[in-house]
Amino acid sequence: MKTILLVAGTRPNFMKLAPLHEALTKRKESYRPIVVHTGQHYDDRMSDVFFRQLGLPEPDINLGVGSGTHGHQTGKVMIAVEEVMLDLKPDMVVVFGDVNSTLAAAIAAAKLEIPVAHVEAGLRSNDWSMPEEINRIVADRVSTLHFTTCEDANLNLVREGVFEDSIHFVGNIMIDSLSKFLPMAEKMTVAEDMNLSDYILVTMHRPGNVDDREHLRKIIEILSGLAELAPVVFPIHPRTRKNILEFELSIGGDSVLGNKNLHLVEPLGYLEFLKLEKNASVVVTDSGGVQEETTFLGVPCLTVRPNTERPVTITNGTNTLVGLDPDRVIELAGEYLNGRSAGSDRPVLWDGSTAPRILDAMDKFFSIDYAETEESGNMTEMKQR
Repeated sequence: MKTILLVAGTRPNFMKLAPLHEALTKRKESYRPIVVHTGQHYDDRMSDVFFRQLGLPEPDINLGVGSGTHGHQTGKVMIAVEEVMLDLKPDMVVVFGDVNSTLAAAIAAAKLEIPVAHVEAGLRSNDWSMPEEINRIVADRVSTLHFTTCEDANLNLVREGVFEDSIHFVGNIMIDSLSKFLPMAEKMTVAEDMNLSDYILVTMHRPGNVDDREHLRKIIEILSGLAELAPVVFPIHPRTRKNILEFELSIGGDSVLGNKNLHLVEPLGYLEFLKLEKNASVVVTDSGGVQEETTFLGVPCLTVRPNTERPVTITNGTNTLVGLDPDRVIELAGEYLNGRSAGSDRPVLWDGSTAPRILDAMDKFFSIDYAETEESGNMTEMKQR
C-alpha cells in the first residue's frame, strides 16, 4: 500500500483535492491518502465550510500556520510539513495549484527525496511580479509527475526542459468538483434570498489589486460603475475589506461600502458561490479558478489583470482580459448585460473525469496493476509487481 500525502492550504486547493481524495479512497488495497491542511486559510468561511460541502473528512493533520508574509508563511509550512513527512515517510506528496503551501510542501518533499506530483502543473503568466508565478515554476522544477490542464501547460513544461515522460495531460480537476456539486448548488437560494435576477458577480483578492492603494481605488471605481448598471454581488475577502477601510477610499464623497446596489457579503461556501456564478449575467474577477469555472459554465468573465496563466479560458472559453481599466470593464459588462454573447467552447478534457486519469498515471508510476472482472465490474486483482 502506498501512502499519499495530499497537501492543501486554501479554498481552491480543497476543490482540487476532493476528487482525488475520493478516487484514492476507493482504492484502499493500493493507496492510503492522508490529507494535510496547512492552515493557510484558517477560519470557517475560508476553510472549514469547504471541507463540509465537498464531503471531505476532517483533515488528518492540520498544521495551523495561519497568515503572514510570503517568506514567513512559506517557512512555517516547510518546517511543519517536513516533520510530518519524516514521521509518515509517504511514498508520494501531491500538491495543488500555486499557493505558498504548494511551494513549501514541494520543496520539503524534494529535499527528502520523496516523489512530488503537482496537480495543475505548467500554467504560466510570465509575470514574475506575481508570487504565484514563482510558486508554480519552483514547484514544477522539483516535481516528479506533472499533471496538466491544457496543451499550453504541456508546451510550457517542455520549453522549460521538463522530461516529457513526466507530463500527464489529465484535464482540469476543479471541473470534477464543479460537475459533481452543480446539481446541489442549483438548490441553493442565495440569489433569491437577495431578490436578485440580473446581477454582476465580483471577486477581488490578489495582492497586486487590493494591497496597492491606487490599484484598489480603481477597483472601487469599477465597483461603483458596475453598480450603476445592475446589482453587484461582492463576496468580499477580509483583506480587501480591511484595505478599503484603511485607505479611506470613497467615490464622490460616499464610501463604496454604503452603495445600496452593491451587495457586500462575507466569503461564501462553495455551493452558494457556485449558484451565484452559474446564474450571473457577467463575472468580474482576478481569480484564476473563477476564470476556469466560468469557462465551463459558459458565463461571461472579465478578468481584471494584465495577464493570465490560463490563456485557454480566452481561446477556448468565455474569458476576456481587461486589465485594471475601469472604463473598459464597465463598457464590456454593459454589453453582456444587454445581450452580448460569450464563447461557449470547453477546453479538451474538462469533462469531470480528471481524478481517474491522475490515478491511472499514479498506478503506472508505482507499477500497480488494476483489473476488473467482466462479470461483476468489481475489483478482483490488485498487485504490486
